[in-house]
Amino acid sequence: MKYLLAIDAGTGSIRAVLFDTEGNQISIAQQEWHHLEEDGVPNSMSFDFTTNWELTKNVIHEAITKANINPDDILALSATSMREGIVLYDKEGKELWGVANVDARAGKEVAYLKEKFPGIEEAFYRISGQTFALGALPRLLWLKNHRPELYEKVASVSMIGDWVLAKLGGVIAVDPSNAGTTGIFSLQKRDWEPSMAEKTGLDPNIFPLCHECGTVIAHVTPEAARETRLSTKTKVVTGGGDVQLGSAGLGVVSEGDAAILGGSFWQQIVNIKSSITPPEDMSVRVNPHVIPGLSQAEGITFFSGLIMRWFRDAFCDAEKEEAQKRGIDTYAILEEKAKEVPVGSYGILPIFSDSMKYGKWYHAAPGFLNLSIDPAVCNKASMFRSLEENAAIVSKINLEKIEAFTGQKIDTLVFAGGASKGDLWCQILSDVTRCKLKIPKVTEATALGAAMSAGIGAGIYKDFEEAAKKLVSWEKEYKPDMQHHETYKTIRQKWEKAYKVQLKLVDENITNSMWKAPGL
Repeated sequence: MKYLLAIDAGTGSIRAVLFDTEGNQISIAQQEWHHLEEDGVPNSMSFDFTTNWELTKNVIHEAITKANINPDDILALSATSMREGIVLYDKEGKELWGVANVDARAGKEVAYLKEKFPGIEEAFYRISGQTFALGALPRLLWLKNHRPELYEKVASVSMIGDWVLAKLGGVIAVDPSNAGTTGIFSLQKRDWEPSMAEKTGLDPNIFPLCHECGTVIAHVTPEAARETRLSTKTKVVTGGGDVQLGSAGLGVVSEGDAAILGGSFWQQIVNIKSSITPPEDMSVRVNPHVIPGLSQAEGITFFSGLIMRWFRDAFCDAEKEEAQKRGIDTYAILEEKAKEVPVGSYGILPIFSDSMKYGKWYHAAPGFLNLSIDPAVCNKASMFRSLEENAAIVSKINLEKIEAFTGQKIDTLVFAGGASKGDLWCQILSDVTRCKLKIPKVTEATALGAAMSAGIGAGIYKDFEEAAKKLVSWEKEYKPDMQHHETYKTIRQKWEKAYKVQLKLVDENITNSMWKAPGL
């Protein structure tokens, strides 16, 4: 038997997932990691490549050990990661500096760019599909302004998944799907746009080769093999952004296909032709897909999975103990209890992620409205259900924005990621969106997409379309309850009105935004 290894560097964890060439998951190892704010740098989220490399080595070693296989039988590996997070290197390929995806330290730099170059964000967005909110340009400018001694040493930049591959194969390279999220990129050319950097006073010569996903760039180095149990025979293959590879792992490989990935963040995506220019109102994001000729219109719901983790860890010690005794996941216990709560969660309105407003993106202070002091009504179960309902409602709003831009009516959604494991959450999402939901048998679609990329590099699959036909199969389908759908329409209207009021409190400096794009 031969195998393919996927390494998934997510917002909240690093995972190594081993598949056979038929797409069966053989083993998985995972460790949570954290991105810390730098002392004296508000809104920063640094990527600790020293600690995180140790965690990466650990999960690779553990996945191989669990599978009890000969590492020589791993034909190829690839990596996927949170988009937007970047790592900078010196001319020897040594890491200098890194930030995770929602690092927002560069607010003054965003303001400077907009003031110094009127209309620049809109012009760059029409080329790249990205705004400055999570882009690399303001962050690079911040480094130039605040850490000039580091900036002067910068010779190359890559995404975090590419950093994993560079550590394993010794070659720094990127792919369109992830590099495109820097905003220094052309959707139509599917390559870097260094003139953007040059126009803003940054070095245009730091951009490495961009290869399509599935390209062999190296073999595992002897040093990496010693540290991870990998074999030097294993090919190192370009990967991609977590959402785009996750889409491939869901079979979302054709124009018009739509999906929701329910991980640390939730992404709502629809495949479109790469020749389509992003909308003038900057209402949605547009990214290169891992498939040549396709881009993806995307909405993002912030922190949906991380909010659930926070809720679990802050309030649910009893459920954790019960889950341990029963040998099931804590979230399964919470869903059991939430099923007893009626639709609408007794009117509780969570205030966390706003819907997608890519041109002016910030969120209200996190909280719950309409809490009751009646413990039979307001308790962990009802609050948990309200969070599930709210994630679905915000996703619905984002999907409507994508429909307005693309002109495509969405009636079927593929749903995957950790959230799709919850039977209640799946039904809620179907009810809210009024869509048929298809759940794949392999819910860890992002890792499967990375394995597909590795398989293309190894010659197992011709391309992602062939891999999807061979590997993607379906576990369940959900159909919407129209009575519940009508109830959720009313809840949505109340939530949208309430959220506007909560945003005004942020505007008036009464409450603190959960997250605010740089420059706002």
